[in-house]
Amino acid sequence: MKIVWIIGVGRFGVLAFKRLSKQHKEWQFVLVDKIKEKLDRVQGPNITLVHSDGIRFLKENLKPGSEVLRVIPSLPVHLAWEWCSAQTGHDSLIKAQLPFDIDSFLPNPIHGTDGNVYVSNADFLCPDNCIEPKNMCTVTKRPRKQDMFSRLAELHYKKYTPIVLRSRQLGPGIGGYSPAQLFSFLNQAEQQKGPMLLCTACRCHGVITAADSL
Repeated sequence: MKIVWIIGVGRFGVLAFKRLSKQHKEWQFVLVDKIKEKLDRVQGPNITLVHSDGIRFLKENLKPGSEVLRVIPSLPVHLAWEWCSAQTGHDSLIKAQLPFDIDSFLPNPIHGTDGNVYVSNADFLCPDNCIEPKNMCTVTKRPRKQDMFSRLAELHYKKYTPIVLRSRQLGPGIGGYSPAQLFSFLNQAEQQKGPMLLCTACRCHGVITAADSL
């Protein structure tokens, strides 16, 4: 049995559920949100609705070796970082503010109010059903730029060490990662000493959180 966790039931979370459940009728879906009204709007077979904070749900329920196929992040936060921070008890990894001079190393950077930096190979609004082909952009029809997950993994910025979690597609416009990927990401962060850049990225887009280990 294939199980997919969708963390956050806003527009993109609902879109992910509708597309995947239509294509894979045998899959089981767990949808998590702290706002009950959002959960009440979702219906369908093979679905479990969980009224909970998404980060807390991951911390309490995600275990090594879990049979969950993918975790799909659909919250307006850097879910992988927030989970790592919760796992370490907020006293081993300390979030840091990235200076604006990192912008010259990044494609189309946007500094969020949460202190994260959001990057994209596109300077336009991408369609929400992009199939993320390997060699060509579906909008420009031009050769794709370097994959964002590779670019961030090779980033040389001051003394920061990049650690990258790759988001892989389950369907058009729907990306996520496996439990094994998340625990590997956490393990790398815990072993790293000094400043680091914790990143989640697909081929085109990414989010960066700066952190320091104590």
